[in-house]
This record gives sequence, structure tokens and C-alpha cells, in this order.
Amino acid sequence: MGEKVVSYAEAIEARVVTRVMPRLIPLLVGLYILNYLDRVNVAFAELQMSQRFGFTRADYGLAAGIFFVGYFIFEVPSNLIMQRVGARLWMARIMISWGVISASMLFVTGLWSFCGLRFLLGLAEAGFAPGVLLYLTHWLPAKEQAKAVAWFLTSTALSGLIGAPLAGVLLKMDGAMGLGGWQWLFLLEGLPSVIMGVVIFFALVDRPQNARWLEKADREWLTQRLAQEQRERHSGGHTGLLAGLFSGKIWLLNVIYCMLMFGFQGINYWMPKIIKQVTHAQDNLIVGLLTAIPYAAAMIAMVIVGAHSDRTRERRWHVTVCSAIGAIGLLACAWTESPLVAIAGLSIAAAGIWATLGPFWALPPEFLGGTAAAAGIALVNSIGNLGGGFLGPYVMGKLWDRTQSYTAGLLIDAGALALGAGLILLVRRIRR
Repeated sequence: MGEKVVSYAEAIEARVVTRVMPRLIPLLVGLYILNYLDRVNVAFAELQMSQRFGFTRADYGLAAGIFFVGYFIFEVPSNLIMQRVGARLWMARIMISWGVISASMLFVTGLWSFCGLRFLLGLAEAGFAPGVLLYLTHWLPAKEQAKAVAWFLTSTALSGLIGAPLAGVLLKMDGAMGLGGWQWLFLLEGLPSVIMGVVIFFALVDRPQNARWLEKADREWLTQRLAQEQRERHSGGHTGLLAGLFSGKIWLLNVIYCMLMFGFQGINYWMPKIIKQVTHAQDNLIVGLLTAIPYAAAMIAMVIVGAHSDRTRERRWHVTVCSAIGAIGLLACAWTESPLVAIAGLSIAAAGIWATLGPFWALPPEFLGGTAAAAGIALVNSIGNLGGGFLGPYVMGKLWDRTQSYTAGLLIDAGALALGAGLILLVRRIRR
């Protein structure tokens, strides 16, 4: 008595999902770890580069943020190209080009070369994250996507968990073979992306119907299920390019994601500097180890919240509550001088902010499909990162230079998260 009766459709869906997830998610997580290492390793390189080149915090904020200008310019075109040529070819191109540019950061000679290479890195990386999000819609039913996205985006936290101590070690290579520690950091974290770009050209499969590792019946079921969901979206008129670019819901999501990214990038690009100031640590390895703590909290929260969002089929309140928790964590860090409380606040903030991502990215596929999904997802990611990713680090740097404190910048980030928490409730779900 009380046992749940599982239908044939539910049984086959469970079987297919349990085969697809372990096959795709670990590989995609590994790729995005490399992506984020090469994007945010500048947060640790800056600890030496500012001394070497005399960068102010505003200079660093400008260089960190200008990445997102290049990212914005090529994001939507990149995703539309991937929709046409396939993920295997296009993701390989993206990885190889960003790996080469990231490694080339060792040739920085001043602010303008620093900004120029960061801009090119943004151009090269554009389309990878929304491309993966689009790619997952080609492989998983809609109700499984928040969990899948949460697992995939744990890579952004894992990259910090792994990359922070690794950066501390690489910075200690300062002077080896005539290179600075920051130069070793860029070189040794850029080359693996080039290698993996070649690997995925041969390892990735574009669509389920081409997956030889799935049984024929499973391939047919998954292809038919995804086609049915596509027809449902088509019946709602949200599959064309214009629907993806001009949907009112998409533009509301643009604003919300921009608010989330203020907090997200505030942690990504400033956490090592905040921890170094609040703890007075002189050893960059110690800074790296302490920086890993909030990322560990973020990774755990992402998985738990993403799974709960899928189980309840609810998205908006998950984003709202987690965004509010992120704001509370930033406020706690801003208003304390205690190293213990500051790191605890950053951990709470990271857990809340990162946990919004799975439920948030499950929202666009609920009302967009086909070309509209490719354009809409890329648009949200590009505009959100342009606002939060470019303005966030730059504003923090300017305020820090003026006040000699990170407090004002964290208060702005917390306010942005609180605004995003309220706005997400305006996104009305159009179907169940």
C-alpha cells in the first residue's frame, strides 16, 4: 500500500535520462571548469599584476569587465551559428580560440594590452555557455532541465573550488624560467582548453538520433519526446528568431539576470581581494585556500536547489528566495570587520547566488523553442553579463579606489540581488 505506480512512459523516461545525464554532464562540467578558470583567473593574477604594472583597482575592474563587451557582441551570432552547424564543431572552435588567447595573456605589457586581450577573450568565449544550455534542450525533456543545468553550472563553483588553490600554487612559481607567477597562471590554465577543444571535436554528438551509445528504442523515444515539446512551443508561436529577440518575457529575464550577475561577478572577480584585505593574509596560497570555501558552499547549494526545483516544477520562488539569501550574505560581509564573519557571509552569498542559476535557466525553454531558444538564451546571457559583468567589476573598482573599502560595492551588489529577487515574481509561467 502507498507505493507509487510508475507508468511505462515514466519508466522509459527515467531510463533514458539516467543514461544521458552521466554521459553528457561530466564532460560538459569539465569543459566549463576550463572555461571559468580562463575567464576569472585574472582575479588571482591581479594580485601580482597590479604590483608589476601599477594598476589601480579601477584599472583592474575595467580590464575584468571589458571581457563582457566582446562577449556581448558575439553571443547571439555565436549561438545561431551553433544551431546551424552543430555543437561538436562550434564548441571545438570556441575552446581552441579561447585557450590560445588565454595563454597569450602572459604577453601583457600594460593596461591597454591587458584590456585588448580580455576583449578578445570575450569574443572567443561568446556562445559557449548559452550554447551548452541550448545543447541540453536537444537532449533532455523540459522537466529535467533545471537539475541538468544546476549540475552543469556547478562547474562555475568547482572552477573556484579547484582554481583558487591552484592559482595560489601557480603564483608561487614567480621567477621560474624568467616568467612571473601570473604568467605561469595564464599559460598553464590556457593550454588545457586547446587540448580539450580537439578532444570534443571527436567526442561530442550533436543530436540523440546520432548517439550510438543509446539503444535504438531509447533514441527514437527521446527524439519523439523532444519533437513533441517543440511542437507544443511552436503552437504557442515562440519558435522563430523574432520571438527569441523581442519576447517581453525575455527582456524581463534580461533585466533580472543583469541583477543576478552584479552579485555573481562581484564574488568572481573580487573575492580574492576582499579575503586578502579582511584577513591580512600575505601568502597567496592561503588566500586561494580561503577563497575555495565559498565556492564549496555554492556547489552544494546549486545541486540541492536545482533538484528541488525540478521535483516541485517551480522556478520563480526558488530564484527569489536564493537571490534574497545572496543579498543577505553580501550585507553580512559588508558590515563586519571579522574575518570569520566575512568568509561566512561570502559563503552564504555564494550559496544563494549560485543556487539561482539552475531554476533561472529552466525558465526560457518553458516558452521558447528552436531558433527562438537559441537567440533568446544567448540574448539573456549576453545582456545580463554585459550589465552585471562589465559594470559590476568596474563600479566596485572605482568605489574601492575612492573609499579604500569594498563595503560600498558590496552594498550595491546586494541591492541588485534584492531587486532581481522581486522582479522574478513578475515572470508568469505560460504553461504547466
